[in-house]
Amino acid sequence: MLAKRFAHRLDVFGLIVIFVFVALVTRLGYLQVVQGSYYGRLADGNRIKLIPIMAPRGTFYDRNGVPLVANRPGFTVTLVPLSGPIPDDVINKLAGILGMDPLEIKAKVEQQKGSFDPIHVKTDIGPDVVTKIEERRREMPGVVIEIQPVRNYINNELAAHVFGYVSEISDVELEKRKADGYKPGDIIGKFGLEKVYDKEIRGTAGGGQVEVDVNGRAVQVLGKKEAIPGNNLVMTIDYRIQKAAEKAMDEHLVYLQTKLGNPNAKAAAAVVMNPKTGEILAMVSRPVFNPNLFNGGISAKDWKALNDNPFHPMDNRAIAGEYAPGSTFKIVTGTAALEMGKVTPEEKILDTGHHWLIPKGNAMGEALGWISFQEALSKSDNVYFYEMGNRLGIDNLEKYARMFGLGAFTGINLQGESDGLVANRRYKEKVYNEDWYLSETFDAAIGQGFQLATPLQMAVVMGEIANGGHRYRPYLVSRIVAPNGATVKSFAPEETGSIQISDKTLNLVRAGLKDVASPEGTAGYIFEGFPISMAGKTGTAENSHGDDHGWFVAYAPFEDPRIAIAVIVEQGGFGSDAAAPIARKILEAAFNLDQKPDEGAKIYKPKTAL
Repeated sequence: MLAKRFAHRLDVFGLIVIFVFVALVTRLGYLQVVQGSYYGRLADGNRIKLIPIMAPRGTFYDRNGVPLVANRPGFTVTLVPLSGPIPDDVINKLAGILGMDPLEIKAKVEQQKGSFDPIHVKTDIGPDVVTKIEERRREMPGVVIEIQPVRNYINNELAAHVFGYVSEISDVELEKRKADGYKPGDIIGKFGLEKVYDKEIRGTAGGGQVEVDVNGRAVQVLGKKEAIPGNNLVMTIDYRIQKAAEKAMDEHLVYLQTKLGNPNAKAAAAVVMNPKTGEILAMVSRPVFNPNLFNGGISAKDWKALNDNPFHPMDNRAIAGEYAPGSTFKIVTGTAALEMGKVTPEEKILDTGHHWLIPKGNAMGEALGWISFQEALSKSDNVYFYEMGNRLGIDNLEKYARMFGLGAFTGINLQGESDGLVANRRYKEKVYNEDWYLSETFDAAIGQGFQLATPLQMAVVMGEIANGGHRYRPYLVSRIVAPNGATVKSFAPEETGSIQISDKTLNLVRAGLKDVASPEGTAGYIFEGFPISMAGKTGTAENSHGDDHGWFVAYAPFEDPRIAIAVIVEQGGFGSDAAAPIARKILEAAFNLDQKPDEGAKIYKPKTAL
């Protein structure tokens, strides 16, 4: 009886053992066969990481194919979350090596909280920093060194205000651009063409599937998707003219400061364009900055130096600087007076040094006697143009200024353009709640008082005189080109307006401007011996905060204009002394009159610029 009971229990126990064994085998089979891939992915999550591969941004070429902005390889420090949040001690050690505030790194980590994507901490670190990190690799699991493309502004400061710079996307920018696929840590354009064409030139990121050990060290690459480079920009800029313009400006600013008694002549701008198309051949603004400083995040020292500079190096004066146009505005006043029949080219007006209605006169009280239109324009006679303002009235002056495109944006595809100001009754009444006075019309007629214009606007005005009255939208990019060489988009000249004047008036104005560079004109001594016929206009704008600003605008050749220029030098004094010498150097380069070899570079003769 006892034996039977024991045998029964043994049978039950055996059945239980068999059931448990079958259940384990079944579960094991289920996990391995049915759920094997799922748990394999979970296990691989501890050792396999997806490392984004940054796409190289597109290259910027000048109009003749000279590369001006490209990329170079650089080291990037990245945090890779291996099995959880990055420990504070790792962040603190890394911050000490990189010279960063630990809170700054923690902010980057927090920004990507909940994501297992790598966190870019610092871009473009030096070999010495790489060595320090490698020496302490075991103390900092999850710290990875990657090689990523870094923006390279090949000629450092050259055309910095045109190109702009790149840096890491900010929280505010990220919030606005998430829908467009931007992510934390992305490098984006912050200024200039880098910002305007960011989507076209940033490319498409790739990725690498990398096996890493517990220290975050890559063991092997398991898979890779190559990044697609961004599109390239072919610009309208001519490298030779741009470089010559910058060199001429830098040298002449030093000359003005040290030799001509203008110590504050430290800011200037120049625009060179093709008057037949609107293509910008060169654009210069001084002082300038080096966009390479922003790679990897600009240092506090460099940022302080830029911010503390009273002449604001980050401002693009060529498009954003607003100045009284001074006597360059006499082009507008003279055009209006002739076209409206307020004066004939033969009529002479007596210049006694001061106008007979209001005691306003010429610089230093100069008196030119009986003077006609052509002589008055070439010698920039104030009294003559005061009288033109008296005959025209402020409303007609405003009408013709706006006809030339002043007081409005040119439409260039750069952010930060200013629209200037055309003197008018409504403005004064709105801002000052005062009536308009005749003396203010006199000021407006010679480009003073309320009148304001940018260098780009004055280059456009000169282009209109040069090309027969057509106003073209200025532009800096002629083509967007894919990495395979195919043209993605091209840009053509776009006429945005015109000046409605007769050929007779236009030719009279041109003749007066041609005489400016003659021996009797205000810029005659600067252009003595210049072998190409040209037209120009000097201007001196009063400045209540210091020395006068000097202007010079020009176009050449006179018979078939292919270059239009506007140059301004802040606190440089008379336009003939401050700005005209810079313009001459630019013209010499544009027409290959400077025969000195370009240091370290081949001389490229413009194919379509001139």
